[in-house]
Amino acid sequence: MINTHSVDGPVVSGANAFMAGATETIHWLAQRLSHRLMRCRQPQFAAGASALASILLPVVGARADGPAQTPSIFAPVSTPAFAIRELAMFVLGITGIIFLVVAGLGAYGLIRFRRRRGDSGQEPPQVYGSRQIELAWTVVPVLIVAVLFLVTARYIFAIEQRVPSADTLEVTVIGHQWWWEFRYPRLGIVTANELRLPVSDPAHPTPTFLTLQSADVIHSFWIPQLAGKTDVIPNKTNRMWVEPQQTGTYVGQCAEYCGLQHAGMLLTATVLTRDDFARWVAAQQAPAPEEAQALRGRELFASLACSSCHTVKGTSANGVFGPDLTHLMSRSTLGSGVARNTPENLRRWVEDPASLKPGSLMPAMQLSHDDLDRVTAYLLTLR
Repeated sequence: MINTHSVDGPVVSGANAFMAGATETIHWLAQRLSHRLMRCRQPQFAAGASALASILLPVVGARADGPAQTPSIFAPVSTPAFAIRELAMFVLGITGIIFLVVAGLGAYGLIRFRRRRGDSGQEPPQVYGSRQIELAWTVVPVLIVAVLFLVTARYIFAIEQRVPSADTLEVTVIGHQWWWEFRYPRLGIVTANELRLPVSDPAHPTPTFLTLQSADVIHSFWIPQLAGKTDVIPNKTNRMWVEPQQTGTYVGQCAEYCGLQHAGMLLTATVLTRDDFARWVAAQQAPAPEEAQALRGRELFASLACSSCHTVKGTSANGVFGPDLTHLMSRSTLGSGVARNTPENLRRWVEDPASLKPGSLMPAMQLSHDDLDRVTAYLLTLR
């Protein structure tokens, strides 16, 4: 039986401290190297700098622009993540012992049989055909691989064989370039980039099952503290489940290169108490509020191409190509985590999305200053 409870101790605390220090170092090195490459006149180096930044900087970018901590597999809060950590520590323990044995024997050989003053320089006696040695370096690795295989298979089957219960929350996750769509089919809720889940009570476990689909290319859904990676593949439906046992906000991102803004395809999962989750559901099921001072902006929004891509419940906007905006201002970030959801950033996003997320498929609407203010004012009412 897989242990579903946290066993944090000195090893895990040390791992977390190491991860935090490594993250800061990577961030500093990425900034320095990207700056140096950007100053080069050769275009290939500038392109390399952009690629480097897109790979390394998002490791800590979510922490800078979002409310969550740096993700770590060594700080699980969900049943599948606990199992993954247990397996990882087991494998690290075995491979650590192998490293110590091999490195120790190598060091012993280098010191014991080093060249000494007065050596004749002749080749030492050669030993051939040692059956004991040949059996040792054949049987021992086979046994180690067999143990690792059997233990890993046991954990995989224990995770994969979980079946939904009557209280299971079902969420459909759809990967887009470059954002996440979350649909709660039983609740009639559609949102984007920020997943909301109820905490699972150990006395009455309530797992959440995720149905993963892609609208375009291959993505990979990964929130390290909740579960392992699962690919999101066009024309194929994958399933996974999480069972968070602690409230909080946890960072994830697409873990499969999916185009220019792969590094900007972030997401968060916020685990709420049952009462808080019920209040969130009620707020999301309510229609978009109507405020008289934003009426002109609402009419302008409906007359533009915005309504062809986005949905706002209770209005004529029923597009499906972009995120549902019915409760836009209930989200903490814009552009799948690239910027905080503030009035200033929202106005900048409407004016030119590429200024915050280069390569974004949302076009700049070329609005006048006054029209931009009206549309932004309307969007700010969508709480």
